[in-house]
Amino acid sequence: MRGKPTDLVVVGAGPNGSLLALAAGEAGLGTALVDRLPLDALVDPAFDGRTTAIAYTSQRLFSALGVWPELAGQAEPILDIRISDAGHDGRPSPLFLHFDHREATADDGSEPPPMGWIVENRFLRAALLRRLAACRQVELIAPDEVVETRRDADGAELTLRSGRRLTTRLVASAEGRFGALREEAGIGARSWSYRQIAIVLVARHERPHRGVAQEKFLPGGPFAILPMRDGPAGEHRSSIVWTEEAALARRILDTDQARFNSEFARRFGDHLGQVEPIGPRWSYPLSLVHAERYVDTRLVLVGDAAHGIHPIAGQGYNLGVRDIAALVEVLIDGKRLGLDIGDAHSLERYARWRRADNFTMVAATDLLNRLFSNDVPPLRLLRDVGLAAVNRMPPLRRFFVRHAMGLVGDLPKLIRGERP
Repeated sequence: MRGKPTDLVVVGAGPNGSLLALAAGEAGLGTALVDRLPLDALVDPAFDGRTTAIAYTSQRLFSALGVWPELAGQAEPILDIRISDAGHDGRPSPLFLHFDHREATADDGSEPPPMGWIVENRFLRAALLRRLAACRQVELIAPDEVVETRRDADGAELTLRSGRRLTTRLVASAEGRFGALREEAGIGARSWSYRQIAIVLVARHERPHRGVAQEKFLPGGPFAILPMRDGPAGEHRSSIVWTEEAALARRILDTDQARFNSEFARRFGDHLGQVEPIGPRWSYPLSLVHAERYVDTRLVLVGDAAHGIHPIAGQGYNLGVRDIAALVEVLIDGKRLGLDIGDAHSLERYARWRRADNFTMVAATDLLNRLFSNDVPPLRLLRDVGLAAVNRMPPLRRFFVRHAMGLVGDLPKLIRGERP
């Protein structure tokens, strides 16, 4: 049951793996995408209740691959971001930091675009899978899973549970933070638990959010209010990522609806009028994982398989998007030169390209969470003064806005909206 050799096998059909398979296929690489779950299960509303922040440059990649028309109707622009510190009562400090998308100059001098968009994960997954189904260079293999892997200088062979064998030049792990392929390759990782749980839900509120995303730093962790599209009945909605110390989060999740709503409303505040949670609650333990290296013989790590970070800045998926854009560009450059795309030198180019950007974000999110997830008075004063100081420095604000949009650094062609 050995099929025709492929250029690339991607393991894991989540948002990173699906995007990598699509980008590689659209660039002309023969690609197979393998996942242990049926593909329709990945788009079930009960499977994933989270939303994803898609940065401006990530949206350019989605446009270049033809995905954005599938998503635009479900995406809510992020026009402003307001960051504030708050105490146990949920009331924000009068000192804050406010980012306006108009502070970032557009590349062509026109009105700057949004800093990003908020999209429900179920819509993101569905759009990617629809585009993949139409891509002739990609074979979707699900449900199935890798049970044995052989990798050497000549190529790689994967044996699936179904008995099928895939031969390929390169294997990409997009399995997430604790993928089997990374462990099998003996790639170590720096990792730790934050002893925090993110409670994820959707809230309905009386007044419109006007495209403003808010991050309130509470003693137990950040409380993010992310703008969503209005609901089917015209109700104003926001996606909530509510971080608490793990033991307290479990107690809150176990309370009855009335007590849960009360605890939630106290933290949310009254800036959008009356507010209440709607729909189910999800919870996710938070941790950090950063692989010691991103490549091995005929193996490359992308997205959370290489770096899983705290959601405090909403940039985790965008790091993975930049991984994918860089990797596909490296592979296509090698193919044009007649080189083996799984060659160690090509993979090292990818690893060098992505290491600094990823390490910077890993370190920054870890530091921010440690600095803000407490109620130590001297630190609270330092935080408030620091936020207010940055707020009064337009050049520094502009730099942070451009960084949030993904406009800083050595950008791959797909991130610039170009074909590799």
